[in-house]
Amino acid sequence: MGAGKKLAAAAGAQAAPKIGWSFVRQALDKAIDGIGPLRSAAESATTHMVDARGDVEAAIRTLTRTHVALAGAQGFVTNLGGVATVPVTVPANVAGVTLLQAHLVAGIAHLRGYDLDDPRVRNAILTCMLGEDKVREMLKRHSLPAPPMGIATAPTHDPELDRLVASELTGELVARTVGRRAVTLMARRVPGIGGVVAGGTDAYQTRQIGQYAATELRDRRL
Repeated sequence: MGAGKKLAAAAGAQAAPKIGWSFVRQALDKAIDGIGPLRSAAESATTHMVDARGDVEAAIRTLTRTHVALAGAQGFVTNLGGVATVPVTVPANVAGVTLLQAHLVAGIAHLRGYDLDDPRVRNAILTCMLGEDKVREMLKRHSLPAPPMGIATAPTHDPELDRLVASELTGELVARTVGRRAVTLMARRVPGIGGVVAGGTDAYQTRQIGQYAATELRDRRL
């Protein structure tokens, strides 16, 4: 194994945070209700709707751009209000980015006419946060009953999905953190580049999740 791969492997082994699935649920609650400088998802989304003069799709685009920019701003993410209340085993950046991504997807759901208090919709939000590739993989092996839209509009709420989706997203957060830390550690060999790589990675992932949510959560009011 080359020196670079050894460095990445060592970083990955040391980077895996101990995140319980309840953290994901708490992050979603905080994102929907609002915390610190982060207003409630519905309030934030409505502001974008007003600025877009009632154009839902334009509001979703600006909402997504705003969250992508915030995810790329490491100082804001790391010091996001409420991060101090999460378990100390969860890195501050992971907690901040998770809050932002949940806030973004919940905002998109609100703009598309979904009830954020509905447990089916909350599971759909977390499913969107898994990302398109992960959802496709789970559907293929039949570990997920439906894509986000199907979960949000299911005839009844399936309580078993609560822990399943939260647990799967927890695993994804750990995997993303390990990969991100490994790449960042290698990037730090070039002075000043570590923060750029970290911010760019968070921004890219947030954009991908926002675009997936906008594709999946079709407008309920049409």
